[in-house]
Amino acid sequence: MASIAVCPGSFDPITYGHLDIIRRGSKVFEKVYVVLLNNSAKNPLFTVEERIHLIQEVTKDIPNVSVDTFSGLLVDYAKSVNATAILRGLRAVSDFEYEMQITSMNRFLNNDIETFFMMTNNQYSFLSSSIVKEAAKYNGRITELVPPIVEKELRLKFQDDVEKS
Repeated sequence: MASIAVCPGSFDPITYGHLDIIRRGSKVFEKVYVVLLNNSAKNPLFTVEERIHLIQEVTKDIPNVSVDTFSGLLVDYAKSVNATAILRGLRAVSDFEYEMQITSMNRFLNNDIETFFMMTNNQYSFLSSSIVKEAAKYNGRITELVPPIVEKELRLKFQDDVEKS
């Protein structure tokens, strides 16, 4: 049986922390679907199309990674691509309680799909998309936190916001 994993997230925007998990996961699983889930509770900076494009650009050198989007339950998406695993990154102990709740619910919904947690590289343990956006908004240094194309697009987004005000 092929080992297929789904790596979900909002990726608004994708960071080096996300890429760390995706790259390492691609060495463990034969196929990794990076899936942009539409979270109705969040107000994203980038459109779905923009995020898909950025993820595709920064993962194009990883042959066993595909990028997709989905609205609905993650376990339903996983089943639709024959995935047997959900790949999640953990930054710190504080992430664990939230992730445990999601994992328990996913297991309740589909007992055939396992969740694998991967600890983020220590250099990215503080990193989140929210913190990157906040730094970029005030023209802070983000070069070491996101790929060049993502930094460029963030700068353009916030430049547009400044010009509109």
